[in-house]
Amino acid sequence: MDWMKRGRTALVAALIAAATTLAAAEDKFITMASTTSTEQSGLFGWLLPIFKQATGIDVHVVAVGTGQALDIGRRGDADIEFVHDTVAEKKFVAEGWSVKRLPVMYNDFVLVGPANDPAGLAGKDIAAAFRKLAAGKADFISRGDRSGTNAAELRIWKKAGIDPKAERPAGYKECGCGMGPALNMASAMGAYVFTDRGTWLSFKNRGDLKVLVEGDPGLFNQYGVMVINPARFPHVKHELAQQFEDWVVSPAGQAAIAAYKVGGEQLFFPNAGSPP
Repeated sequence: MDWMKRGRTALVAALIAAATTLAAAEDKFITMASTTSTEQSGLFGWLLPIFKQATGIDVHVVAVGTGQALDIGRRGDADIEFVHDTVAEKKFVAEGWSVKRLPVMYNDFVLVGPANDPAGLAGKDIAAAFRKLAAGKADFISRGDRSGTNAAELRIWKKAGIDPKAERPAGYKECGCGMGPALNMASAMGAYVFTDRGTWLSFKNRGDLKVLVEGDPGLFNQYGVMVINPARFPHVKHELAQQFEDWVVSPAGQAAIAAYKVGGEQLFFPNAGSPP
C-alpha cells in the first residue's frame, strides 16, 4: 500500500501548498487612509479593481476627512495616504511620516445652493460669495471635520476676512460629517454648501441645489499620494504600498483616473509629474 501512503502524502503536501498560497494571497493587501471625496465620488470603486487586476494587490480604504486620514498615518495604522490638502501633506512629509509626496490628480471645489439663490451668491468670486453669506442669514453647511474640503473652505473664509468660528455668521452650521451627509443636509434644508466637484457630480439627492460659484482659481483642488515611512513604522507594507504609488502616477494609473466619468463627465484630471 505504499502507493496509498504516497498519495496521502502528496495530497497533504498539495493542501499545505494551497493553504500557504491562499494565506499569501489574503495577505497581499494594503490599507489606504483617504478622503470621503475619493470614496463617495465612486473613483475608488472604479480605480482599485484595475490596480488589483494589474498587481494582485487589494486596497482596503479607510475614508475619512484628510485631517483624520493623516492622523491614521501618524499612528502607523495605514500603509499609504491619498488625500487633498497640500499644506498639510507637505507638513506630514516634513515631520518624517512619509519621505515624499507626489501629485496625482486634481479637480475643483464649487459652491452649491438653492436654485433661486436667495443670498445672491452666483458668480465666479468665491471670497465675495462668502462675504455675502456672512452678512446675511442664509443657511450654510460647513463640514467642520478637518477634511481637505473643510481646510479649503476655511482658507477662503480667511481670504474673505472672516473667522466663521469666532464670528459665527447667522446661518453658519457645522455638521462634523463627510461630504455626502453635508450635501444631504443642504438639500434637505435648502442651504448652501462647499463641495468638491467629484462628489457633487456623483450626488443623487440634489433636490433644488445647483452649482452657483465655480471657476475661481482659489477653487483648485489637488490630490497627493504618500507612502508611510517604514523607518517610523517597520510593520507597514512599504513594498506593496510603493507598488500602488508607482502605479497611480504611471501612464496606466493616470489613464485609469482620466477614464472615470459620471454621466459622461470626467471627475478627476491626472497631473502626475507636476510640481509637488
